[in-house]
Amino acid sequence: MHVVVIGAGIIGVVTAYYLRRHGLDVTVLERNAGVAQEASFANAGVVAPSYVAPWARPGMPRKILAQLLRRDAAVSFRPTADAAQWRWLRRFWRECSLERFVRNKARMQRLAAYSRSLLHEAALHHGIDYERAPGYLQLFRTAEEFERHEPARQVLRDLGVSFRVLDPAQCRALEPALAEAAPLAGGVHLPDDESGNCAYFARRLKEVCEADGVRFRFGAAVSGLAVAGGRIERVQTPEGSVSADAYVLAAGCASAELLAGCGIEVPLYPVKGYSATVLISRLEHAPMISAMDESYKVAITRLGKRLRISGTAELGDRHLSLRPSALRTLMRVAQYWYPAAAAWGSAQYWVGARPMLPEGPPLLGGTPLANLYLNIGHGSTGWAMACGSGQIVADLLAGRLPAIDLDGLTLQRYRT
Repeated sequence: MHVVVIGAGIIGVVTAYYLRRHGLDVTVLERNAGVAQEASFANAGVVAPSYVAPWARPGMPRKILAQLLRRDAAVSFRPTADAAQWRWLRRFWRECSLERFVRNKARMQRLAAYSRSLLHEAALHHGIDYERAPGYLQLFRTAEEFERHEPARQVLRDLGVSFRVLDPAQCRALEPALAEAAPLAGGVHLPDDESGNCAYFARRLKEVCEADGVRFRFGAAVSGLAVAGGRIERVQTPEGSVSADAYVLAAGCASAELLAGCGIEVPLYPVKGYSATVLISRLEHAPMISAMDESYKVAITRLGKRLRISGTAELGDRHLSLRPSALRTLMRVAQYWYPAAAAWGSAQYWVGARPMLPEGPPLLGGTPLANLYLNIGHGSTGWAMACGSGQIVADLLAGRLPAIDLDGLTLQRYRT
């Protein structure tokens, strides 16, 4: 069986890898000049099954409205005339109840925990050092923030997730690099989570795939899916059409338009995020554990001798231009916690669009078209869910039973 994978971000690359491991003939089509060039390129690098959660949660609508006019808002909403934006928001608002948050978080954690085990297996098998840093630390600046987080901690308890609640002294004992002068109310340590270099892993796995016979065609932007008889007959690229027995759509934010062209509507919308990468100049003042500033939702990740500072969520601006106020927020947060760790003025900046679904969990598996499969909508947690998602889609295509329950992870959730 010949399978075409559309997209070569981290999701598309791992999908190709697992398809090939099942013995299938695989071609990957990618519009960029290499793998992991868009949302996978300079993301936070967090692989945190304990932490993953939908953005739709109790209190989020109020938080967005309260920060509407703040230039340093962690989540910013820019109203437009785009009907898709408003449809997405209506669905998002409906998912913000505690009941739906708990359900969606459980679905994401199930997939992310499975994915982490596969990531470790693949990295060990192929000798890929992806700059893994174990552990994850949530940092709370105020007692009020710490208290508001209690329902989320209760969800962790209910799901049996390992974590420790820390007072300020315990936070600094765990991570001595934290600035003594920075006000800190407490933290939550997630020892089983980690971070690592997503783009590097994707590049190394692409080499593994190519050595095993997977073909990558770069500069091959898919402009449409041709449907005939309830199936995809071919896909169109600048170099002509490409035909296969089956197709996997893993094209990130571009997936919604391609699906709409064949009559399948999904509420997928791009949400902008930013990152900065800077070389560590003083190792003794740099963190060893990746951390999340819960006030600004900014992640600070250790990647070897570099720090990656990532955050903000911008809904409503499709232009991938750097917004100076967002970059200043990233730098301000990093220097708040680790002021002497790096020459902050030398940071390199990046902006990308996360392919977000309003509920949080991605969409995997089959579609109304018999030979079209989905691996889309991972939002800001694609790296955390990549290997599990790729394995599941490959299993389904090969006629095998996936290792985890797919409840809530398929298109069926929009039919109930």
